[in-house]
Amino acid sequence: MTKLLTISTLIILFNSITLAQSQDTVDLAEKRHLSSHQFAYKKIIAPAFLIGYGIYGLYNNDLQQINLNIRSEVVKSVKRKIHADDYLQFAPAVSVYALNLVGINGRHNLRDRTLILSTSTIIMLGAMLSIKSLSNIERPDGTSLHSFPSGHSSNAFMGAEFLWQEYRNESIWYGIVGYLVASTTGILRMYNNRHWLTDVTMGAGLGILSTKIAYWVYPWIDKKLTKKPHFAAMKFSPVVYDKSVGLAFYMKL
Repeated sequence: MTKLLTISTLIILFNSITLAQSQDTVDLAEKRHLSSHQFAYKKIIAPAFLIGYGIYGLYNNDLQQINLNIRSEVVKSVKRKIHADDYLQFAPAVSVYALNLVGINGRHNLRDRTLILSTSTIIMLGAMLSIKSLSNIERPDGTSLHSFPSGHSSNAFMGAEFLWQEYRNESIWYGIVGYLVASTTGILRMYNNRHWLTDVTMGAGLGILSTKIAYWVYPWIDKKLTKKPHFAAMKFSPVVYDKSVGLAFYMKL
């Protein structure tokens, strides 16, 4: 029964992500012409919930008990670990480029989508590694004090949101599959006794939020990278020096 309740809890938590994401698909045909790089509070509901669950779980006895119940089930039931999570974490992000290679174009070209993914990766890694070093939460298997948040989950959900953003106008199923793969990654991290549920939810929220921030700041970064130099003043003057004649060029930025 405990195992069933644990699985049900995971399904509810991860399905909440998909439900929150589906809010963006209402009247999609009417919204395609609008900029998707604008901040909207409703878009942070899902990651805020997941991050809040993860942080609250560090201090709440009931949520900590859920963590312990999951570890107890894993230790008692799991005979062989499955290491697919080491590869699945990259699958959603890689899928964006794979789909483009087979002729299914996303919302941005190669240069722009790479810029967005790079930005989200920098944000995610910076936040995730900082929190890991400050939190000092022991892993369920006791191997280190870098359990919170889950790096695999952060990476997987960052990629899932990236896949959703790039292909949501093509089909909602791309995003759903991406989130299912990310959810599987998080579940496997617990199955392999490497993370607590609170680690996974925190990582998931962090990954999603990192990608959303990357899309919001993309126009500003793109403008900075493509900005042409502005010359305020420019002139040429003849110069005579030591029996030589030349032309001096002056430019004021």
